[in-house]
Amino acid sequence: MKSKPKSSKVNRAWLYDHLNDPYVKLANKEGYRARAAYKLKEIDEALGLVRPGQLVVDLGSTPGAWSQYVRRRLSPSGAATGEVDGTIIALDILPMEPIDGVTFLQGDFREAEVLAQLEQAMAGRLADVVVSDMAPNLSGIASADAARISHLIELAIDFARHHMKPEGALVAKLFHGSGYAELTQLFKQNFRVVKSIKPKASRDRSSETFMVGIGLKSS
Repeated sequence: MKSKPKSSKVNRAWLYDHLNDPYVKLANKEGYRARAAYKLKEIDEALGLVRPGQLVVDLGSTPGAWSQYVRRRLSPSGAATGEVDGTIIALDILPMEPIDGVTFLQGDFREAEVLAQLEQAMAGRLADVVVSDMAPNLSGIASADAARISHLIELAIDFARHHMKPEGALVAKLFHGSGYAELTQLFKQNFRVVKSIKPKASRDRSSETFMVGIGLKSS
């Protein structure tokens, strides 16, 4: 008797885990597009980053769970629709379904035209909070993947340095492994307070963690 391909077993196991994941169930119940919303929620509840009246920029926003969370935080009633006390600008190279009260721009902010659109949407203001759930397509080649991850973190920090208030906060996703120590040091070079958080909603087997930088150091 032929055994089934290993990949199908892995896919079935992942699907089973995913469907039985408490955060997936909670996201479905509470109307979030992805369980990732609870990662930002835990970080925000620990550090008190997102507050009404702020301008928040969400880099790498698709499918939109982080923007959804921020939108509810900026709503006087915590609602998913209706009044928003603040401004949320989301950006991704991939399309994103509209979210009430969120301005979405599709494009790569490394391109001058897209960055100009983002700056126009910010209307001369600096961000209070920048959140980045950006992640590259991983190849499985450790050195190449580490370089891609580092590049995205460097982009997020550079964006924060030029488009965020001096007392603002950056939340960025990175991965343990090659280059992690260097990225931690990069945060410490640019921010007065640096915290590393592994939210409960981040799966144990995942190497992802989140670095928070608060208060830009003067250059």
